[in-house]
Amino acid sequence: MKATVRHVVQTLLLIALTSLSVYAQAERKLLDQVVAIVDDDVVLQTELENRIGTIVSRLQAQGTGLPPREVLESRVLDQLIVESIQLQMADRMGMRISDNELNETMANIMRRNGMSMDQFEQQLATEGVTFRQARDQIRTEMLISRVQQRRVGNRVRVTDREVDNYLAALESRGESSAEYRLAYILIEAEDPGSEESVAEARTKAEALREEIIDGRDFREVAVAESDASNALEGGDMGWRTESQLPSLIAPVVPDLSVGVPSRVLENNSGFYLVMVLDRRGGDQAQLVEQHKTRHILIRPSEAVTDAQAEAKIRDLYRRLEQGADFAELAREFSDDPVSGSDGGNLDWVSRGQMVPEFEQAMLEANIGELKGPFRSQFGWHILQVQERRQKDVSGEMRQSEARQAIYRRKFEAELQNWLREIQDEAFIEFKGDYADNDTAEEAGGES
Repeated sequence: MKATVRHVVQTLLLIALTSLSVYAQAERKLLDQVVAIVDDDVVLQTELENRIGTIVSRLQAQGTGLPPREVLESRVLDQLIVESIQLQMADRMGMRISDNELNETMANIMRRNGMSMDQFEQQLATEGVTFRQARDQIRTEMLISRVQQRRVGNRVRVTDREVDNYLAALESRGESSAEYRLAYILIEAEDPGSEESVAEARTKAEALREEIIDGRDFREVAVAESDASNALEGGDMGWRTESQLPSLIAPVVPDLSVGVPSRVLENNSGFYLVMVLDRRGGDQAQLVEQHKTRHILIRPSEAVTDAQAEAKIRDLYRRLEQGADFAELAREFSDDPVSGSDGGNLDWVSRGQMVPEFEQAMLEANIGELKGPFRSQFGWHILQVQERRQKDVSGEMRQSEARQAIYRRKFEAELQNWLREIQDEAFIEFKGDYADNDTAEEAGGES
């Protein structure tokens, strides 16, 4: 009898707990509504509000004016949709960011900005972001960057003839070594094949230019109106030397005064406005530090997951610490076929020749020190700097900077095309108050 009573009590308790759980889930759904379905994922109201809050805090800290709430909401929702599509791609490709790699990236960010952990968290707090949120966002950005490099980078090729033509054009313009901090606005035609649509885009770009001349903040316009992928960063391109300027704006930027918008510029992507936010320099040293470097690369693939690649590179690192020969391990295991066959040798490397993660490790390494393992877009690395020297490499630097500038210009143009493609191919359905939002048409989804 006692067993029967106990069983009834347990059953009633289970029913009560189940009811509470269902009620709690229902309450969460009411509080956290789905605003968009994106293929196999959803965008939640809380995600949208959190991202808007982060962007508003950053823009206010920069002194950039805010667009109307509905405009910002629409643009941030579009950004979250594009992120979701790319993150789902990363998941299907088996891409992962390990905690070790994320920790190293966070440490590098703090080191580059000369901040301690406490200072970094204080800076995040001023932008309304917690350390955990920052980690999650950086992890997201790293995954998206890898997807873009995998899918878009493979489409971009730079020929020696293009580099020669680029350098000849710079020489004919009497290029200087000044650096420019730039921002830009892109206005795309809704239908590039329609003369009427192209004319509307041109008219809009001209009207925005007049508004900026009349005093409207350039970065505010970028946030509210630009179709570029960096719109919500105020169109900021960062610092560029003259040799790194995209070909469309290279003839214009040196003659622009700081804070004055360019004339409307046009290419196949649409209509551009560019502004010089700041200018510095003018004399470029010819002597640069070079690093005689070798490395071992373990690349994730269809057959090797990122976790397996990381485990393998860490095992190689332990073997090197125990006295294994670097060149022999590179020849046997490195997935870089060119350097691997030569014992991992990359010869003499200057700043700007390697991807940021590799360059950071190379600059921090002491002579003879093993550095790593660390992750770049190509895979997992161990590197060793064998020597350093000063050399006049003005010719090689110009070649390298020209190749990078051409690659960056092509990559940015191809990235815009690819982002439109993946949005057009994705299933996107807006919910609730967003079901009739114009964003549905912009995102190429269904509602």
